[in-house]
Amino acid sequence: MADLIDTHAHLDSDRFEADLAEVLSRAVAAGVRVMVAVGITAASSQRCVDLGSTYPFLHPTVGIHPNEITEALAGDWERIVSLASSPRVVGVGETGLDRYWDRTPFSIQEEWFIRHLELGRRLDRAVVIHCREAETDTLRVLKDQFEKHGPIRGVMHSFAGLWPFADACLGMGLHVSFSGMLTYKNAADLRAVAGRVPEDRIMVETDSPYLSPHPLRGKRNEPANVVHTATSLAEVRNVTLERVADVTSRNARELFRLS
Repeated sequence: MADLIDTHAHLDSDRFEADLAEVLSRAVAAGVRVMVAVGITAASSQRCVDLGSTYPFLHPTVGIHPNEITEALAGDWERIVSLASSPRVVGVGETGLDRYWDRTPFSIQEEWFIRHLELGRRLDRAVVIHCREAETDTLRVLKDQFEKHGPIRGVMHSFAGLWPFADACLGMGLHVSFSGMLTYKNAADLRAVAGRVPEDRIMVETDSPYLSPHPLRGKRNEPANVVHTATSLAEVRNVTLERVADVTSRNARELFRLS
C-alpha cells in the first residue's frame, strides 16, 4: 500500500463534525498517513490547531481565506499571527485571490494576501495559496514579492490553471498541488500540466470536503480519496502509484517540514 499525504483538507468543517474519527480511520486504512488541516478563518484556524493536538498525524495551517476577510472580527489577524507562531503550525493560509466570488473587495484581498505572504516569510512557514480566476493578479503580487525578497516558500493549492501559469509559479520557488479535479473527464489540459511539473515540486490533496474525484463527484470528499488523484497522476506521468506516493510525500514533508 502506498503511503500518501493529503496536503490540503478542511477537517474542521461542520460536514465532518458527526464522524471525523471514522473519516480519519478510513484515511489511514487507505494509506493516507498524514494530513494538513487548513484554516480559513481565525476560529477555523484555532480548530485546526486543536485537531492537531488531538491527532498527531494532522498538521495545521492558519489563515483567513480571501472570501472570509469581510467577516473577520477585530483582533482576528492578531489571533492568526499568534497561532502561526505555534510549533505545531506548518503553514500560513489559506490565503490568495478570488475573482469568481465577490464577497471581498479585490483591493482588500490583495492587502491580506500580501499580509499572509509577509507573515510566512517572517516565520519561515509555507504559504498555502488559493487562486480562482485571478491568475494575472496572483502572478503580479507574487512577482513583486519575489523580486523584493527572493524565492517564495509555498504551494499553489488545488491547481487548475494552464502550463504558463504553473511555470511562472515554479520559477518563483512554489510547489504545485493537484486535487480531485485532475480525475475529471474534461480535465485533459490540467493533466497535461501535471505531466510537466518537476518531480520535486508536485503534491496531491483533496480539498475535503470539496472537489470529490471521479467517480465520487457529488459526494462529500474526504482524505482517503486522495488515492484517486494520486492514481490519476501516476497514469499521467507513466509511473507507479508507489512512485507518486514517495515523491509527493517527500515534497510535502520538505515544504511543510513535517515530522
